[in-house]
Amino acid sequence: MAEVRLGSTGIVTDKNAFGALPIQRVDKDYAVRLLRKAYDNGWTYYDTARGYSDSEEKIGLALSDVRDKIIIATKTMPFNKDMFWEQLHTSLKTLRTDYIDVYQFHNPMVVPRPGDETGLYDAMLEAKAQGKIRHIGITNHRLPVAEEAVESGLYELLQFPFSYLASEREQALVRLCAERDVGFVCMKALSGGLITNAYAAYAWLDTFTNALPIWGVQRESELDQLISFMTEPPTLSSELEKVIADDRNALSGEFCRGCGYCMPGCPAQIQISLAARMIQLIRRSPSAGHLSEQGKTMMRKINDCIYCGQCKQTCPYELDTPTLLKKNLADYEDIVAGKLTV
Repeated sequence: MAEVRLGSTGIVTDKNAFGALPIQRVDKDYAVRLLRKAYDNGWTYYDTARGYSDSEEKIGLALSDVRDKIIIATKTMPFNKDMFWEQLHTSLKTLRTDYIDVYQFHNPMVVPRPGDETGLYDAMLEAKAQGKIRHIGITNHRLPVAEEAVESGLYELLQFPFSYLASEREQALVRLCAERDVGFVCMKALSGGLITNAYAAYAWLDTFTNALPIWGVQRESELDQLISFMTEPPTLSSELEKVIADDRNALSGEFCRGCGYCMPGCPAQIQISLAARMIQLIRRSPSAGHLSEQGKTMMRKINDCIYCGQCKQTCPYELDTPTLLKKNLADYEDIVAGKLTV
């Protein structure tokens, strides 16, 4: 079983982390079954967030009796110190624990620092001194912010999107974490569903010995496949290297990663993170659902765009989201009309 050490935290865990964002979409009994099955098969690292509706609650329900045998990482997105303490106390209650192993600032626009006007980092230090948290982390989708956080020496762990679609600069970030002894946890190992070969994803990530991939688990079949990797880890064969090369070629250029930070809040109620990558999803997964009447209605909401620019401003990848949406709709209509094949 492959293991990874998360930098100066000293945490050593198997190279599969349970990403608990998707379990907010399933009922409690099913979520508990998934979480417990992961634990029973050796998974020890569980990642959630205060913003993931009832995800924390489900983890507490499933795993509170084995609390001392697992690592819990959760996230906070406060605007001030009062909100920080409110969210921390709520997380402790819902997780049914008196401490959090890794407490992370959730995708801040700037790097919180000691003595800044928000007081958020100072609150982190106080919470750590009180024993309510054990390690201070940060998550981000903005590469400059992530680099600054690692360089600052203030954070024991960084969580950042990372897959075989990563740029050279993003790969250098992972190496920087190793050099600075900062734990590295990679979200979006399947690039928001655009990568469909988990064997290739795992094998490539396994070449980064300091990287812990978080796998978003919603279905038992997904979990079963990932569990199998613990005893029979995929290796980077020539066949998988070809899969990776083909995907990189198909997904080169600007594309939506599906992070969702442009949502909610679209005045036109466009499902941006789905609509902006619709053509890629159609080409890489069964298309029937995407081309249903419901799918057509969802995509044609793009016509209601008022070009307010809000989605463009909030995109951590600085995409021209309105233009991306318009192009996806045009291609989608051509597919519906039979003018474009998939």
